[in-house]
Amino acid sequence: MEYESIIQELHELASGLSIRIRYEKGDFDGGYCVLHEERLIVVNKKLSPQRKAAVIAVSIHEIGLENVYIRPALRDFIEDEVAKVRRGAAA
Repeated sequence: MEYESIIQELHELASGLSIRIRYEKGDFDGGYCVLHEERLIVVNKKLSPQRKAAVIAVSIHEIGLENVYIRPALRDFIEDEVAKVRRGAAA
């Protein structure tokens, strides 16, 4: 799966969960936050498509996806990205 299509699917998933994704410039990768009661995922617009997809996937996972239908390939991508983050944190 190409990263642009993964990003599109992640956008659709976030929209269905009432989460807005914003792309901003800055010295950060991004993540999930709540701003004035609005759920947001903020992503550095200068990241590669691969890194953008990873940031969005991990951020969506933080919210909890146990009771949400997600296409199996997309769920695998999300779980793989979360596992990478956990391996990095354990090192």
